[in-house]
Amino acid sequence: MRALLTDAYRTLVPPRGERHGPLPPLLLVLTLVTGLTDAVSFLALGRVFVANMTGNVVFMGFSLVGAPGLSALASGAAVAAFLLGALTGGRLSVRLAAHRGRLLSRASAAQAVLFAVAAVVAAAAGDRMTTGVQYALIVLLSLGMGLQNAVARRLGVPDLTTTVLTLTLTGLAADSTAAGGAAPRPGRRVLAVLVMFLGALGGARLVLDGRLALALALTLPLLGCVAVLAHRFSAGGPAWTRP
Repeated sequence: MRALLTDAYRTLVPPRGERHGPLPPLLLVLTLVTGLTDAVSFLALGRVFVANMTGNVVFMGFSLVGAPGLSALASGAAVAAFLLGALTGGRLSVRLAAHRGRLLSRASAAQAVLFAVAAVVAAAAGDRMTTGVQYALIVLLSLGMGLQNAVARRLGVPDLTTTVLTLTLTGLAADSTAAGGAAPRPGRRVLAVLVMFLGALGGARLVLDGRLALALALTLPLLGCVAVLAHRFSAGGPAWTRP
């Protein structure tokens, strides 16, 4: 337990000279954004994910054999937009490969713009969730999550992909002392799971209360903080900004 709590604290408050600097807590904020966003997409946009592409691929298979409540077209649109966002994130990562702070700052700012447009669309639509509004939100949010995922991958902080928890959960069990492992980064892994859960919980509550636009709007200060803090902390090019 002490090791878990110590590692969690080091993740939230990185010590001076930490290899990844302030990236771990900033990526945890993006993990929170993922939980919020997938709650919105799954509960309000027709049983589709905008971050969890594994789920969409499975849903497409289910829907093609007639499973009710699913749309192969909606899942396919999410996958296509996610790939386009990831392509954009990949190009940005190549251009800013030498400075991880600038990469995270600019990517988060761009994602905030996409999510701001989505929040405006949702607010303008109100209770009228037409097919056009549904697909506009799916595309905008999937673009943003593809961008986020590509940049998190390039940043390369262990156990903080911001969108996928399967390997994180596997690591918690497979690397544990009970399994004969050294249990590296237990606090970070638990935090990633907890933050995703809390984002999904809060997002689901808002959507079920009819506050879809508010759920999307809540992602904006989170993304804005990541963009501003990444820019501020990386001023002067400290060691952690280098790949």
